[in-house]
Amino acid sequence: MIGHAIRGLPFEACGLLGGPWGGDRIDAFVPARNADQSAKTYGIGPDGFLAADEALGPRGLDIVGVMHSHTHTDPYPSPTDVDKADNPLLEGWHYVIVSLRDTEPMLRSWILDGRTIVETPVAIVEG
Repeated sequence: MIGHAIRGLPFEACGLLGGPWGGDRIDAFVPARNADQSAKTYGIGPDGFLAADEALGPRGLDIVGVMHSHTHTDPYPSPTDVDKADNPLLEGWHYVIVSLRDTEPMLRSWILDGRTIVETPVAIVEG
């Protein structure tokens, strides 16, 4: 995810997260192009969702969230991020944000339900 975010500069980078629906585990990341081609917003087009379905379906995984980068700000959901997430179809989605503001990238994860922002722990698990 961090490499994809760096390669996406000067735009925000994005992609979809795969895992078991309703769980806290992310088992796959499917990079997508930023359809917005913007340094301040991201959009995943139909091609991104199709690629995720093709990559995740055979593994029995669902789309359970989205990753995007912030090119100049903290890895905290912006008002635009919260507005985009304010959709009953996206309840329970994980929102991973990679900040490229500083020399060292920073990654944090959030659940954004009903305009409520709750940080979720991130741990890299082998296997």
